[in-house]
Amino acid sequence: MRELTSDDALHAVLGGSVLACGGGGWVEHGRTMGDLATRVGRPVLCGIEELADDDLVVTVTAIGAPASPNWEIRPLDYVRALELVAAELDRPVVAVMTAQNGSSTTLNGWIQSAVLGLKVLDAAGDVRAHPTGKLGALNLAQRPGYRTVQAVAGGNRQLCGGLEVVVRGEVVATSDVLRDICVRAGGFIAAARHPVEAGFVRENAALGAVSYALALGSAMRRAGTSAASMIEAAATTTGGRVIAEGPVHLEQPVRTAGGFDHGSFLLDGCSVRFLNEYMTVDRNGERLATYPDVISTLSLEDGRPVSIAEMNEGTRVALFVVGSTCLPLSSSTHDRYALEEVEAIMGVELLGHRSPDGRASGATQEA
Repeated sequence: MRELTSDDALHAVLGGSVLACGGGGWVEHGRTMGDLATRVGRPVLCGIEELADDDLVVTVTAIGAPASPNWEIRPLDYVRALELVAAELDRPVVAVMTAQNGSSTTLNGWIQSAVLGLKVLDAAGDVRAHPTGKLGALNLAQRPGYRTVQAVAGGNRQLCGGLEVVVRGEVVATSDVLRDICVRAGGFIAAARHPVEAGFVRENAALGAVSYALALGSAMRRAGTSAASMIEAAATTTGGRVIAEGPVHLEQPVRTAGGFDHGSFLLDGCSVRFLNEYMTVDRNGERLATYPDVISTLSLEDGRPVSIAEMNEGTRVALFVVGSTCLPLSSSTHDRYALEEVEAIMGVELLGHRSPDGRASGATQEA
């Protein structure tokens, strides 16, 4: 176990922004949350081996569309959502974990740890960012007899007056309810969900995911300020590589609907499709990368990740891919139900480009 510092927060934002895959929250929000958490308390990071198998772990996150213009999340909204879940349980929460890495989501749980004295578990529902809560739910929808508790708090006060909602039931139904609520709340809202035993987390989460993001961010910060050095540091640390570079053409500009950001862009012959996050890369009819591969865009000006919300016509980026064989994966990355839902929303095939163990089949040769 170790205390998380202000330097760790900077590393988390930078490394998390690569793993955000174009979505995964917002850089400034991540910086704000990291600075606040490390000033008001002492957030601590622990490994799964430091928890007893029956210790309760709750996933903490935010849900919605990152490009939504009306979102509002206040730091204590995250704390309140966790308190709402904890009040429904018959024993105390010992640790929290993030649903995914991302620009701000790698720091999920830090403010809860600082304020409430809980541990931040070095694990995630997904090592990279993803569009639906089901993809970070540790395959709990398939766990016999499991009924979840989920809560959201906050939202845009001018639009909704501030919301607190607690739902109990099956993972899929409750996740869909909260997705609808986030739309009414301005596009994004703080959430806590899925209390589960540490022993189950051990078998199903992407273990070491937070440390992975911290190491990536640290390496990129040490590399200097040139785009080439930062991109090289990212490749060396992860085993990934650049598969295309140049100016972006917005094939289908960002459209926010149903709580998701939809669209695609072209880059050096590659078509990149996204739903909140980059999900596929195709070139000349060949699939080059498919979720859960990391697919990221790095600026050719300074090497920093460029999000979907920041992408403009002509923005010059490197398309950076890390094959899934190089990543710590969670069980939910091969949840067929969750992936079929994304396929239906996007109108694109995912499952047919994956091996039986759930790993993507394209970028393993590319990365």
